[in-house]
Amino acid sequence: MIATPDRTPLARDFFDRPVLEVAPDLLGRVLVRTTPDGPIALRLTEVEAYDGENDPGSHAFRGRTARNGVMFGPPGHVYVYFTYGMWHCMNLVCGPEGRASAVLLRAGEVVEGAELARKRRISARNDKELAKGPARLATALDVDRALDGTDACSPDDPPLTILTGTPVRSEQVRNGPRTGVAGDGGVHPWRFWIADDPTVSPYRAHAPRRRRT
Repeated sequence: MIATPDRTPLARDFFDRPVLEVAPDLLGRVLVRTTPDGPIALRLTEVEAYDGENDPGSHAFRGRTARNGVMFGPPGHVYVYFTYGMWHCMNLVCGPEGRASAVLLRAGEVVEGAELARKRRISARNDKELAKGPARLATALDVDRALDGTDACSPDDPPLTILTGTPVRSEQVRNGPRTGVAGDGGVHPWRFWIADDPTVSPYRAHAPRRRRT
């Protein structure tokens, strides 16, 4: 069972707030992915906020597209994107409908269904690495673009939902620049993580890709 005192799903109004309020408040919450093989639950330990048109690092900075449409709401939905031609990453949409913002789920501790996560993350050296990074998290939970647009607040047993879990005390929360974000968006200290948690991914500044000669 999930080692948390509160299994109540988060309501939509939790997400219907500014992204910089929602992001740190997600730490310690429990994400449950229901699969045909059974549930996998993850205690969130690291996230990043992306603030739409106010944020050069956001997919929605230049407006709505077919790819980022889910980011415009309603809040409480799941935005999944495919990156570098090989990885998926998962976000939770927040803020008022019509204004794009989302929280990237960067890392967490698998607290239920570790045996299922291990089958998907065979390169992990230990359980602390199962969801240590956004692509690893999505892989461990079997998340892909098919789940883009999922309503995590639906009462009808959605494949992804967020439980109340145990919110983290403010003195345990750290923040700093977002990993790998370049340009003007790179200065925002909108990455949030639980201090000293071993599942948090290492920070890496943006490194431009070199063209092959």
